[in-house]
Amino acid sequence: MSAYDSFRQNAGAAGMAGRIGTVFLNGYGATPERGVSASYEIAASVSRFFATLTDAIVDWNDARLTRKSLEALTDRELDDIGLTRADIYAVARGDF
Repeated sequence: MSAYDSFRQNAGAAGMAGRIGTVFLNGYGATPERGVSASYEIAASVSRFFATLTDAIVDWNDARLTRKSLEALTDRELDDIGLTRADIYAVARGDF
């Protein structure tokens, strides 16, 4: 015979993990509404932090790959696309 634990509250560890997972699934950086629980606000803050960190890493990697690809070209190939070696870092940053 199995027993059903009816004394455990939904706001325990499993409930909090469910809320945190919902925040991450609902699209990184959901802004908490007024009157929401502290755990939801913390989860939203953590979500925004990781979204910002992920965006920074993706941007850095894109710039690195662009810079690496352009540096592999010869001066003649760079001239064909209207660039010089001095322009590579500006193009990689998106300033060009």
